[in-house]
Amino acid sequence: MDNLEEKFPLVDEEGRVIGSATRGECHNGSRLLHPVVHLHVFNSAGDIYLQKRPEWKDIQPGKWDTAVGGHMDYGETPEQALRREVSEELGITDFVPEFVDKYVFDSKRERELVYVNRTTYDGPVRPSAEELDGGRFWTMQEIKEAMGKEILTPNFESEFRRCFPDMACH
Repeated sequence: MDNLEEKFPLVDEEGRVIGSATRGECHNGSRLLHPVVHLHVFNSAGDIYLQKRPEWKDIQPGKWDTAVGGHMDYGETPEQALRREVSEELGITDFVPEFVDKYVFDSKRERELVYVNRTTYDGPVRPSAEELDGGRFWTMQEIKEAMGKEILTPNFESEFRRCFPDMACH
């Protein structure tokens, strides 16, 4: 279960820290803007790795999502958070991230400042048994067929279309 007392930084739309709040406060509909990091992991064949969200997650349980997505801890930089989350969630430490985009994700329940990164990686992936219900590489055809069918998280779908429009159209 998620720790609802975990402290997150609150930021403005440029990413400057303006305060802090708990996970519970950030996810209770208050829509306090807090930063997250995402990593899209592609292999050299062009497939993309997706994680399966556990049923116990408070947001989008049981759906397939971005390979790595996690909240920044208070006092952490986006780069530090990305390295920590990738290691925790997939057991990957030897990767080269490429910054793709930064945007505000806005839903009825929360607002996140998302730092989007990508990497190409062909090594072993060891999804965390504590944080995920596994994961696998998906072909672009599988992604296209799953879009709009409540299999993938809405956040992944919109981010994939936004950040990788050439791939989303194939």
